[in-house]
Amino acid sequence: QVHLAESGGGSVQPGGSLKLSCTASGNIASVSAMGWFRQRPGEDRELVAIISRENTHTHYVDSVRDRFIISRDTARNAVYLQMASLKPDDTAVYFCNVEGTLRHGPARPRFDSWGQGLQVTVSS
Repeated sequence: QVHLAESGGGSVQPGGSLKLSCTASGNIASVSAMGWFRQRPGEDRELVAIISRENTHTHYVDSVRDRFIISRDTARNAVYLQMASLKPDDTAVYFCNVEGTLRHGPARPRFDSWGQGLQVTVSS
Protein backbone atom coordinates (compact mmCIF):
# COMPACT_ATOMS: atom_id res chain seq x y z
CA GLN A 1 0.00 0.00 0.00
CA VAL A 2 3.00 2.29 0.57
CA HIS A 3 5.60 2.45 -2.17
CA LEU A 4 9.21 3.40 -1.46
CA ALA A 5 11.25 4.69 -4.38
CA GLU A 6 15.00 4.44 -3.78
CA SER A 7 17.89 5.86 -5.77
CA GLY A 8 21.57 6.71 -5.44
CA GLY A 9 23.32 3.37 -5.20
CA GLY A 10 26.39 2.53 -7.20
CA SER A 11 30.11 1.82 -7.15
CA VAL A 12 32.76 4.16 -5.77
CA GLN A 13 36.41 4.07 -4.78
CA PRO A 14 37.47 4.14 -1.13
CA GLY A 15 37.21 7.66 0.20
CA GLY A 16 34.45 8.55 -2.22
CA SER A 17 30.96 9.84 -1.55
CA LEU A 18 27.47 8.72 -2.40
CA LYS A 19 23.97 9.96 -1.55
CA LEU A 20 20.99 7.67 -1.17
CA SER A 21 17.43 8.91 -1.52
CA CYS A 22 14.10 7.37 -0.60
CA THR A 23 10.63 8.78 -1.16
CA ALA A 24 7.44 7.23 0.19
CA SER A 25 4.15 7.50 -1.64
CA GLY A 26 0.65 6.14 -1.23
CA ASN A 27 -2.30 6.69 1.04
CA ILE A 28 -0.13 8.16 3.79
CA ALA A 29 -1.55 10.20 6.64
CA SER A 30 1.74 10.81 8.44
CA VAL A 31 5.31 9.56 8.62
CA SER A 32 7.10 9.03 11.90
CA ALA A 33 10.55 7.45 11.95
CA MET A 34 12.62 7.03 8.79
CA GLY A 35 15.89 5.20 8.46
CA TRP A 36 18.42 3.22 6.52
CA PHE A 37 19.54 -0.35 7.06
CA ARG A 38 22.17 -2.39 5.27
CA GLN A 39 22.92 -6.05 4.72
CA ARG A 40 26.16 -7.68 3.67
CA PRO A 41 26.02 -11.02 1.82
CA GLY A 42 25.32 -13.82 4.24
CA GLU A 43 24.91 -11.44 7.18
CA ASP A 44 21.96 -10.07 9.11
CA ARG A 45 20.46 -6.71 8.28
CA GLU A 46 21.71 -3.93 10.56
CA LEU A 47 20.58 -0.41 11.34
CA VAL A 48 22.76 2.29 9.77
CA ALA A 49 20.93 5.46 10.72
CA ILE A 50 17.49 6.60 11.82
CA ILE A 51 15.90 10.04 12.15
CA SER A 52 12.82 11.26 13.98
CA ARG A 53 9.96 13.26 12.50
CA GLU A 54 11.23 16.41 14.24
CA ASN A 55 14.55 16.05 12.38
CA THR A 56 16.46 16.61 15.61
CA HIS A 57 16.88 13.10 16.97
CA THR A 58 19.22 10.82 15.09
CA HIS A 59 21.05 7.59 15.73
CA TYR A 60 23.99 6.09 13.85
CA VAL A 61 25.77 2.81 14.06
CA ASP A 62 29.25 3.45 15.43
CA SER A 63 31.00 2.39 12.24
CA VAL A 64 29.45 5.24 10.20
CA ARG A 65 29.27 7.98 12.81
CA ASP A 66 30.92 11.24 11.61
CA ARG A 67 31.00 9.92 8.03
CA PHE A 68 27.31 9.52 7.19
CA ILE A 69 24.55 12.08 7.62
CA ILE A 70 20.87 11.21 7.61
CA SER A 71 18.29 13.87 6.81
CA ARG A 72 14.63 14.05 5.85
CA ASP A 73 12.06 16.18 4.12
CA THR A 74 8.86 15.46 6.00
CA ALA A 75 6.69 17.38 3.53
CA ARG A 76 7.91 15.14 0.71
CA ASN A 77 7.97 11.95 2.80
CA ALA A 78 11.62 11.60 1.83
CA VAL A 79 14.75 10.49 3.66
CA TYR A 80 18.36 10.78 2.54
CA LEU A 81 21.69 9.31 3.51
CA GLN A 82 24.79 11.31 2.59
CA MET A 83 27.77 8.98 2.75
CA ALA A 84 31.35 10.25 2.76
CA SER A 85 34.79 8.73 3.27
CA LEU A 86 33.41 5.41 2.12
CA LYS A 87 35.28 2.26 3.03
CA PRO A 88 35.22 -1.24 1.53
CA ASP A 89 33.46 -2.38 4.70
CA ASP A 90 30.52 -0.15 3.73
CA THR A 91 29.81 -2.43 0.77
CA ALA A 92 26.29 -3.77 1.23
CA VAL A 93 22.72 -3.57 0.05
CA TYR A 94 21.09 -0.56 1.66
CA PHE A 95 17.38 -0.55 2.49
CA CYS A 96 15.12 2.38 3.23
CA ASN A 97 12.60 1.95 6.05
CA VAL A 98 9.62 4.20 6.70
CA GLU A 99 7.05 4.03 9.50
CA GLY A 100 3.83 5.98 9.81
CA THR A 101 0.05 5.85 9.51
CA LEU A 102 -2.30 5.39 6.58
CA ARG A 103 -5.44 7.23 5.59
CA HIS A 104 -8.35 4.82 5.93
CA GLY A 105 -11.53 6.76 6.54
CA PRO A 106 -11.65 7.63 10.22
CA ALA A 107 -8.95 5.06 10.96
CA ARG A 108 -5.20 5.64 10.88
CA PRO A 109 -3.60 2.21 10.77
CA ARG A 110 0.17 2.06 11.13
CA PHE A 111 2.55 0.92 8.42
CA ASP A 112 6.16 -0.21 8.30
CA SER A 113 7.51 -0.33 4.74
CA TRP A 114 10.83 -1.36 3.22
CA GLY A 115 12.51 -0.41 -0.03
CA GLN A 116 13.74 -3.07 -2.42
CA GLY A 117 17.39 -2.29 -1.70
CA LEU A 118 20.28 -0.38 -3.26
CA GLN A 119 23.64 -1.96 -3.97
CA VAL A 120 26.59 0.09 -2.72
CA THR A 121 30.03 -1.19 -3.65
CA VAL A 122 33.25 0.40 -2.40
CA SER A 123 36.39 -0.98 -4.02
CA SER A 124 39.61 0.03 -5.72
